Amino acid sequence: MAMMRLRREDPRVVGSFRLHRRLGAGGMGVVYLGSDRRGQRVALKVIRPDLAEDQEFRLRFAREVSAARRIRGGCTARLVAADLEADRPWFATQYVPGPSLHDKVAEEGPLSAAEAAAIGAALSEGLVAVHEAGVVHRDLKPSNILLSPKGPRIIDFGIAWATGASTLTHVGTAVGSPGFLAPEQVRGAVVTPATDVFALGATLAYAATADSPFGHGSSEVMLYRVVHEEPHLYGVPDALAPLVSACLAKDPDERPSTLQLSMRLKEIAAREAQGLPEARPPAQRERERERVEPSRPTSRYGDRADRTERLDRGTGSTSLPRPQSSSRTGGSRPPRNTGRTNGRPGTGPGVRTTSAGRRPANPRLLRQRIIVFFVVTLIVALGIAAAQQL
Repeated sequence: MAMMRLRREDPRVVGSFRLHRRLGAGGMGVVYLGSDRRGQRVALKVIRPDLAEDQEFRLRFAREVSAARRIRGGCTARLVAADLEADRPWFATQYVPGPSLHDKVAEEGPLSAAEAAAIGAALSEGLVAVHEAGVVHRDLKPSNILLSPKGPRIIDFGIAWATGASTLTHVGTAVGSPGFLAPEQVRGAVVTPATDVFALGATLAYAATADSPFGHGSSEVMLYRVVHEEPHLYGVPDALAPLVSACLAKDPDERPSTLQLSMRLKEIAAREAQGLPEARPPAQRERERERVEPSRPTSRYGDRADRTERLDRGTGSTSLPRPQSSSRTGGSRPPRNTGRTNGRPGTGPGVRTTSAGRRPANPRLLRQRIIVFFVVTLIVALGIAAAQQL
């Protein structure tokens, strides 16, 4: 993370922390690198002087601190101290060394599919903890993700709020970053955890292509594209494209959950890291995309898609693969499994067997045999009748 020297107007001491460098500045205030008497380094955020008297900004700042206190897990910066009653309210979190995802991609280029999937899996898992605390980040983007040696960390909950809360802005206005805002944010509707899923999808697209899936332009143009146009995912690796596309669905109900994302991205990261090709044919990959889309809960496992995924990964799978369409391209049919499965020779995971271990009769083959039998019988009968006339 780039650091800058303190300016003349910057404070040197805030609370019990001594400030050393500037880490950055945003719409709400300035972030400093500081340390306490024990030498513990912190990132300390102070509201700008001209906003300290604004009650709305104080409310947002208090919400950020409240969110940081409720969140548990290793994917966010831990809150160290805060003073909301100061003339210039401030709070300090654990300092996270490492560049932002935005800076890393800008300097080194797009990430590989394995790297992007691994980062996405960790972020999804972190968002699970964020949402369990009743918080929606609302401004997840590459510059708010720090790549520490221990994994990615989500920072800047400055406009986060409790799930289901109503907006502080007027309807039709949006708070956040164009290109990473969800359509419901642009419309001024209530945000949900699915709002962060949309932002995560846009962030993964940026990590894999070094560009926004909605291009570039003025704020108005970007917001229009988010609501009315489909994202451009041409450079996203095939292994990630279906999942990213599902995250960027216009309807929040059609986006996958963070738990589903975490599980699927871990699988993709492991496979890509080993250099293994996609094992599923195109038709089955399409069903994988359907699995990450949420559906109505039907059991204690959450929803039908989640339950299906659990069954497919478990031993003794009871699900059958759908027949593949010959019109699809882009993959070949996998070889028939002739090995031993579930202790029975010659049966694959998608073949049902009888209690005796034999396959059921093929109805089509049975009909053919009956027809042949009748034809042969008729020919023999005619031959016998001809012989008797002679």
